[in-house]
Amino acid sequence: MNNSKCAITHNRRRPTRIIRCIYVVGFMDLFGVSMIIPLLSHHVKSLGASPTVAGIVGSTYGVLQLFSSTVVGSWSDVVGRRYSLLTCLLLSAFGYGLLGLSTSIALFVLARIPVGLFKHSLSICRALLSDLVSEKERPLVMGHFNAASSVGFILGPVVGGYLTEHEGGFYLSSFVCAAIFLLNAGLVWMLPWSETLNHRIDANANSKTKPSKSYDELKNSVQQNCSDKNHVRHPNASAVRSQTNGGWGWRDISVVQPAWRQLTSVWIQIRMVASSDMWDVFLVRLLMAVSIMLYYSNFSLAMEERFQLKPKVTGYLISYSSMLGALAGCLVGPVTHLYNNNMSALLLHSTALTCTLIFLYATAPNVWQVVLTSTFFAISTTIGRTCITDLELQRGGAQASGTLIGAGQSVTAVGRVLAPLLSGLAQEVSPCGPASLGVVLGLVAVGLLLVRTPKWDSKTRVKDKSPKQ
Repeated sequence: MNNSKCAITHNRRRPTRIIRCIYVVGFMDLFGVSMIIPLLSHHVKSLGASPTVAGIVGSTYGVLQLFSSTVVGSWSDVVGRRYSLLTCLLLSAFGYGLLGLSTSIALFVLARIPVGLFKHSLSICRALLSDLVSEKERPLVMGHFNAASSVGFILGPVVGGYLTEHEGGFYLSSFVCAAIFLLNAGLVWMLPWSETLNHRIDANANSKTKPSKSYDELKNSVQQNCSDKNHVRHPNASAVRSQTNGGWGWRDISVVQPAWRQLTSVWIQIRMVASSDMWDVFLVRLLMAVSIMLYYSNFSLAMEERFQLKPKVTGYLISYSSMLGALAGCLVGPVTHLYNNNMSALLLHSTALTCTLIFLYATAPNVWQVVLTSTFFAISTTIGRTCITDLELQRGGAQASGTLIGAGQSVTAVGRVLAPLLSGLAQEVSPCGPASLGVVLGLVAVGLLLVRTPKWDSKTRVKDKSPKQ
């Protein structure tokens, strides 16, 4: 009987339904956000803010993201993906709804606070995908998720621009964005979460070397050790039965534990990541984030000054590059397969290519070279972002995927703070100054990878050769 049950679990597929639903969540998330982003600076100025005040108000979101990304990511490891994702979506919807009521600068700033603190739905989705797939499948799934999200980011401004043409267009766009986040929350609520438990049982059964373990023992092992990564902990048998049958009750989730225990668990997770030997991975992420942001920081102005290109044509070039970046997400899986899932080598090569392309852009004698570099730049940066995320999860361990992805987003937020300052200083020298500085930072990242990659590979080989428990 036990053998037949195990045979059934081996034949089960990975949870494709929930993975596809997460793709939809990612698409709708950035679709709603990108409706609002181009309109924020115009709206805050229409409320009477000076350029300085508008800049300070605009930086509120980035500063809050800097400090909250790691905390919320770690919190999702503690209380589970479902509850944390629902919380982030609902509070983000509240923030965008409040933005639709902002008739003063104070209300505008107040509306940005919940969004800045809890707009981490994409990070939690990535952590959930990491929980659901194997290490070899992870780059492929992450690439598809990034592609779906990027398509939403491309289409959103079109709808937002159309709505803005109507009277009270900004407020209408804000309410539509809030409605999209509410729809996303409803979709997350209705996801087939029972598939995540079945998939964990399958993965655990396939990894066990002892055939004597029964299906029930494997199930109990999964529920004991892995359920908190997916969405729920099982404090009693009734909770287990509830989840197994696809049901859900608020009494079943781990959020009922005291707040101090949640905070303690979050602090332990963050301290473990902070004390780990991952400074090199995060430093490469920071260097390349700043380098890429410097490339885009004055792109329109540089095109106008260097090649007398009209803003409309520059906009077409940016849209072309963005569309290629979205399509490049589908190339991540085949490319990683070509590299035999050697993510450190792929990251080194994509970083070197990105650095070279920024150099070619900075020294381009004509527009056609810029178009050529933009084509390959979109592909290399898309692959590089997926590589660095996957490498963080490999080095840090998937058991803290939310904390690791959140920490990576915090590092990127630091880059968003540094890039405008460095870009302003570099533009004092030349229109190509930001791109030239980006080349220098990219070279530093390549040098760091050349030094550290052999150590990463040696650790991976030692880990693979170690006997499984």
